Amino acid sequence: MTEKQLVVSADGHLLEPTDLFLTRLPKPLRDRAVWEEDFEIEPLVEGGARIFRRLHTPGFEGWTISRYRQTGGRMPEGDPEQILEDMDLDGVDVQVMHPNLSLFGLYSDDHELSMAHARVYNDYVIERFTPYFSRVAPTAPVPLTDIDDAVAEIERVAAAGFRAILLPATPPKPYYSREYDPVWEAAVANGVQIFIHTQTGGVKVNDPASTTLKVVMESAAQVNQPMTEKSASKRMITQCIYSTVVPQQIMCELIGGGVPERYPELHFSLIEFNANWLAGLVGAMDKCWVTGIGQDPDWWLGYWDDQRPADDQPSMAQLFRLNEKWPYPLKPSEYVKRQFHISFQDDPVAIACRHITGLSSLVWGNDYPHAEGTFRGSRELIATQLEGVPADERAAIVGGTLAGLLGMQAPVPA
Repeated sequence: MTEKQLVVSADGHLLEPTDLFLTRLPKPLRDRAVWEEDFEIEPLVEGGARIFRRLHTPGFEGWTISRYRQTGGRMPEGDPEQILEDMDLDGVDVQVMHPNLSLFGLYSDDHELSMAHARVYNDYVIERFTPYFSRVAPTAPVPLTDIDDAVAEIERVAAAGFRAILLPATPPKPYYSREYDPVWEAAVANGVQIFIHTQTGGVKVNDPASTTLKVVMESAAQVNQPMTEKSASKRMITQCIYSTVVPQQIMCELIGGGVPERYPELHFSLIEFNANWLAGLVGAMDKCWVTGIGQDPDWWLGYWDDQRPADDQPSMAQLFRLNEKWPYPLKPSEYVKRQFHISFQDDPVAIACRHITGLSSLVWGNDYPHAEGTFRGSRELIATQLEGVPADERAAIVGGTLAGLLGMQAPVPA
């Protein structure tokens, strides 16, 4: 009999109580709390969704979604017992879970407000989900706007049983900054790994509409209008180019900043970016530091200053010599293979490129319970997209890599 494969989803979302922050933030901050309200309407299309949820938070005020999955079965809620039922339905043994709509309020330019939200959220998870930590692996959001506070929160959540922390995709300072070294040191010392989720960070509390909200509003407008040559082009540019810039920048900053070299025990999981872009990135990162076959290393380029002598031209250089200045012992692609894990949902190109990117750099996630995820279809997706992939490689992608990283095991049958 074939042994059951451990399935660990890298990307799930914990649906917070709509009034969590309104009721738990320090009273002076509650008028700026992230909160949500539900409302019900007649379906906009026959047989469609009735229940909608509107978000209130700086930068995303008015962001509105129909409640997830309400027309295809029982509507998911944030109750842990229901989450376990949904995991069983979807064939998921362990679910890594991140905040849901509160993600948009956890990483703003107001440190006091962001950190207060993070502490409330982390306290709620500790109270509600600790008995379920064997199957639900929540990430603890940690704002980076104050390093001492970040370190203290890392120590606090690690002591409470968290195995991972969640950092913003758009940090207040670039990730190559040495100012973050105490954060990396605290993560290593406390045995937690780093997760970074798409569409987090960069929120300005005085900005009425974030870039993400503007993109969503534009996409909705495109759905409700005839498709034009311009809108077809713009959609592909947004989805295929702009959406891949942030994860590539994160990886270049961390690797170029020497973080994986200085902290080889630390792993970085980038969540919900898909991974079809990863093969091109690792190739391009390595190419930055190699003079290719046939290229002329003696070629000079720059600006010649007639006011200076020929042997004193600081603006002229043998440009290919820059390729020789890589400061670390491993190639960029080797750090990726050793310490980076990129989650995908539905991405056959990423799977096809797994031997270029490194097998452990790919981890699967169902994005539970989001509409763009694979919940209720994950068994079919895994069977289809990993068809023909050797069993050991398949096992690593769908669960083995993350289970090893987080110290998770297959649940014992009741």
